[in-house]
Amino acid sequence: MANDNVIIQKVTIADADVLLTFSRKTFYDFFAHLNDAANMDAYASVAFTLQKIQDELNNPDSEFYFAILNDQVTGYLKINFDTAQTELNQPNSLEVERIYVSAEHHGKKIGHRLLNFALQTAKDKGLQYVWLGVWEHNHKALTFYKKHGFTTFGSHPFMLGNDKQTDLLMRKEIE
Repeated sequence: MANDNVIIQKVTIADADVLLTFSRKTFYDFFAHLNDAANMDAYASVAFTLQKIQDELNNPDSEFYFAILNDQVTGYLKINFDTAQTELNQPNSLEVERIYVSAEHHGKKIGHRLLNFALQTAKDKGLQYVWLGVWEHNHKALTFYKKHGFTTFGSHPFMLGNDKQTDLLMRKEIE
């Protein structure tokens, strides 16, 4: 069921606490049952701090957006340009570093809205492609991105605590 009442709103530094709480919660909701608790906590202790979120929000080559439904944050998107990109750092591309929707709002096409927003942003900026990394065992996300025309072009390691995992790198050309 599509939801046309979703508002995509840019996240500001004043929203850092809300972003931190939401991003940490969704990360644990989706990955805690698939990973060792100590590795989850080790990763979260570095990735989900107020200082880290503030630094990311203050980076001029990164942008965060909330998906808002009925005045409630239901999802968020982080996109990176140029040197903020985690891997490629190519000026003709946009990286979708994070896209999360709260579990209770799955099935409402909020993830589709956020991804389409990222694709439109890349198109509006005249970029050639959008790329992202997704955990090789996140089959739901892999299916989602393939459905949207993304193809795998490589992989890279991702450290979750002391667990070396593999992220598949996927991209989509902008038409």
